[in-house]
Amino acid sequence: MQFQNDVEQHDNEHGQGKGERGDSRLAADPPRSARGLKTHHWGGMRLPRLRRLRQDDIVVVEQEDVRHAVLGTAVGNFMEWFDFGIYGYLTIVMTTVFTQGMPRSIGLLVMLLGFAVSFLARPLGGFILGPLGDRIGRQKVLFATMSVMALSTSLIGVMPSAAQIGLWAPIPLYVLKIIQGFSTGGEYAGAATYVSEFSPDKRRGYYSSWLDVGSYLGFACGAGAVALTTYVSQRYWGPDAMVNGGWRIPFFMAVPLGALAIYLRVRIPETPHFEEEGDAEESRPRLRRRGRWSLAMLSPEARDKRVFGHHGTMGLLRNFHREIILGIMIVAAGNTVSYTLTSYMPTYLGNEMGAGPVTSAAATIPVLVLVAVLLPIVGALSDRIGRRPVFTMAVVGTLVLMLPAFMLLHTHTSWGLHLGLVLVALPTSAYICVMASAIPALFPTSSRFAGMAAAYNVGVSLFGGTAPLIIQALIEATGNRYVPAWYAMFFACIGGVAIWMVPETSGKHLMGSMPAVETRAEAATIVATQDDIPAKDLHTMPVEAIAAAWKEPDRDVHAPVEGAEAAGDAHPPQH
Repeated sequence: MQFQNDVEQHDNEHGQGKGERGDSRLAADPPRSARGLKTHHWGGMRLPRLRRLRQDDIVVVEQEDVRHAVLGTAVGNFMEWFDFGIYGYLTIVMTTVFTQGMPRSIGLLVMLLGFAVSFLARPLGGFILGPLGDRIGRQKVLFATMSVMALSTSLIGVMPSAAQIGLWAPIPLYVLKIIQGFSTGGEYAGAATYVSEFSPDKRRGYYSSWLDVGSYLGFACGAGAVALTTYVSQRYWGPDAMVNGGWRIPFFMAVPLGALAIYLRVRIPETPHFEEEGDAEESRPRLRRRGRWSLAMLSPEARDKRVFGHHGTMGLLRNFHREIILGIMIVAAGNTVSYTLTSYMPTYLGNEMGAGPVTSAAATIPVLVLVAVLLPIVGALSDRIGRRPVFTMAVVGTLVLMLPAFMLLHTHTSWGLHLGLVLVALPTSAYICVMASAIPALFPTSSRFAGMAAAYNVGVSLFGGTAPLIIQALIEATGNRYVPAWYAMFFACIGGVAIWMVPETSGKHLMGSMPAVETRAEAATIVATQDDIPAKDLHTMPVEAIAAAWKEPDRDVHAPVEGAEAAGDAHPPQH
C-alpha cells in the first residue's frame, strides 16, 4: 500500500522504528523537522508531523510577472489619489461652488465632510469586497473597484452647483464620494494583498512600496492638474474662471486615466498564492472516503482551521481580532501624518497662511515626488533590517520633527515652507512603505484580502480620512495653529506600541502559503536547509501530514483504509 510505504520510508530515513504498540506513531525523539511542532487533534484524529518540503513546493516568481503585477496595481492607486489630489486642492474653490450662501467656515467644514464620508464608506466596502476577493480572486475584485472608482470620479465633474439647486448641492456630491469610498474599500487592500502575494519573500517590502509610489505620484499629478487648470483659466477667462466652471476640468481628466487603468487591470494575472489555495481547495473533497478521512494525506485545513480555513466576516473577527486591532493602530499612525501632508495641507496653507492653489501646489508637489522617490529606498531598507525598526524610525521622526515642521511653515518664507514640508515627508515615507508589506502578512492566504481590508479601511476611515475635518475643527475651536503636529504625534505613540506587538515578517513566507523566491537556486537552498525552519513557520505552510493515528480502540493503524492509495498519490500544486 502506497501510504504504508511512504510512512515506513519516512520513518527509516529519520531513524524511527515502530512504537510500543507496533504502529507508526510519532517516536519519542522525532526528527529535527518535527521537533517542537504542536500536536493538533481534529475530528478524533491525532495529526503528527508534516512531510518534507520538495523543490516544486516553492513558488518561483518571475521578475517580469512581478513588474506587471506592480504596474497593474499601482495605476489603480494613482487613479485613487489623483482624485484625492483634485478634491484636496479644489476644496476652497468647491466651498464657494457648493456651499454658496453659508458662512465660509461652515462651508469649508461641509466640503471636508464630503472627504470624510467617502472614508466612512470604506469599511463597508472592505467587509464586502475583502471576503469576495478571498473567494473569487484578487484580480476580479481589483478590476471591479477600478471601474467604479473611475466612473464616480468622472461624474463629479457634472454635479450641479449651489447656484443651480441651492443648499441641496452637496448631497449628490456626497453620494458619489460614498460610492468612491465603497470601491476604494477594496482597492488599496486588494492591491496590497495582490503585490504581497506576487513578491518574493526577501523583497516584499521593496515591491510593496511601489504601490504607494503610484499613490503619491497620483496625488502630485492631481495637484498639478489643478494648478495648471487654475493658471490657464484665470489667465484667459479671468479670476473667477475656476468658480464658474473651470473646477470641472480636472475631474474630466479622470476619463482617459481611468480607461488606461482599467485596461491594465484586465491584463494582470491572478496571484500564484491564490491559485495555490484554489488548487488545494479543489483537492480536498476527494480526501474523504465513506465518512472517514484518509490517513495518507490530510487537508491542511485539518491542521489549523484558523490558518487554512475560509472565514466569513464574523469568523474573521473571531479568529483575527487581535491582528485587526493592531493593524488599525498601525494604519492610524501612518495615515494621520500622510493625510495631513496630502489631503489637508492645501487647505491648511490656503486657510491658515493665505496661499492660493498655485502656490500650494508649487510647494507640495516637489515634496510628494520626494516621498515617491524615498518609498522604494525605505522599502528595500525594511527588507534588510526589518519592518519594526523602520516603523520605529518613523514614530521617532514624527515626535521629533512635526512641531519644528509647522513652526517653519509659519515663518512665511519660501525656504521655511519647503523645509517644513520636507520634515513632514520624511516619517511619512517610512510609515507608508511598512504598512503595505507588514499588514497583509498578519493574515493567512485564505483570509488575507478580508483581513487587510478590515484593518486598513477601519483605520484609515476613523483616523486618516477624518483627519482634515477633525484637525480643522480643533483649530477653529482652540485657535492653536499647531494642532496638526500634536494630532500626528498622539497617533505616532499609538502606532509605536502596536508595531512591537506584531511579529517581524521581513524575509518570511506569507502565512498559509509556500515560500516565494526569485530563482530556482533559492528554492533548492530552502529545501536543503528546511530543518532550520522554525516549527511554527512550517505549520503555516500548506504541506500534507505524512501520518495520523485514529483514536478508535481496537483499530490497527496499519489496516487498509479505503481510498487511501488514491489520496497518497496526491501531489501539491506545481508552480
